[in-house]
Amino acid sequence: MPQQTETVVLPGEPALCVLIRASARARQMSLRVSGLDGKITLNMPRGLARRHALAFLSEKEGWLRAAVSRAPGPTPVLPGVMLPVDGTARQITPARIRSVVLEDDRLLVPETGPTGARVAAFLKTRARDRLAMMADHYAQALGRKVTAVSFRDTRSRWGSCTAQGRLMFCWRLAMAPTVVQDYVAAHEAAHLVHMDHSRAYWGAVARIMPDYAHHRAWLRSHGAALHGYRFDSE
Repeated sequence: MPQQTETVVLPGEPALCVLIRASARARQMSLRVSGLDGKITLNMPRGLARRHALAFLSEKEGWLRAAVSRAPGPTPVLPGVMLPVDGTARQITPARIRSVVLEDDRLLVPETGPTGARVAAFLKTRARDRLAMMADHYAQALGRKVTAVSFRDTRSRWGSCTAQGRLMFCWRLAMAPTVVQDYVAAHEAAHLVHMDHSRAYWGAVARIMPDYAHHRAWLRSHGAALHGYRFDSE
């Protein structure tokens, strides 16, 4: 059964917008404030009266306001901004060119046109070229086959795999180190064998990438920062 959602607003300066999610999987109420943009989510058990959720929010309002105030704002992708590509910071630099070009520590962009959209297109192509190739490589190592690969701008997961062999990746991975991109490709390829996160599944990941734990830790520590860039800034 899908989650039930509702948005409520806590008055004040500033007003706080809270997304309430009622789920059969939730055992108790829990609050989360995104470290990227300060978005607030309250998870609660399905069937719990709405008044309990509102009372919980009222009780935690002071904590919420403090947490929201600490959340950094998004970084618009504009000329002069340092943007990671393959894990290395590159300065976005206007140049007399027609398409985005990676040149040492600079990401050259056309002098006219929407910088954010052009850079996003560049990253999508880069992610597709690397991740599709590595997913096929790891799938073959496991005796499986990838039937299709797609790319989205997802927040909740870096990749996914269906029982039909279709893989999906977040194109923002093009900003992560290439070894981390390879780890996500290996992670999803292993789901072609085990559609869970059992011990057998992690054993399959370890067979094709013995040092996966290090790259997994990088993604957990730094992955959220990749979502902090806004590509619709113009």
